Amino acid sequence: MYLVYQPDGQSEPTRWHYNPKKLMSVEREDIERRTERNFSAFTQDVLQGNSRCRRALLFTFLRRDHPKTKFEDVDFAWDELSLDYSRQEWEEIRKNIVDTQHGDELAASLIKIDAAIETAYDDTSTEGKAGLPIAE
Repeated sequence: MYLVYQPDGQSEPTRWHYNPKKLMSVEREDIERRTERNFSAFTQDVLQGNSRCRRALLFTFLRRDHPKTKFEDVDFAWDELSLDYSRQEWEEIRKNIVDTQHGDELAASLIKIDAAIETAYDDTSTEGKAGLPIAE
């Protein structure tokens, strides 16, 4: 999964690979403090669109690139930030959905997933099986 940030006026988006299991402990602790959630709840809430969680995640990645960034300075319009599955993650979702849906529901889901696969970022840089971004 990728955190994708494209503020107004920036021609190309900035894309960071987001794997909650790969965040450093000090980053996880900072996220827990800033969001007032344990890290497992944070990983769920960030996927569900919680604004403070997404802001904390964006801050974490911006701070890696610009260490003097302050949390108070991180502000974004909702359409400037997204969490996007990679092509490989969409393919994994597609494989798994066949086991849980049937008939018209499955057909409709496959149409949406196949369309997402066509436009998804191709994450050939990661090794092994794609996993969904949930901390266990």
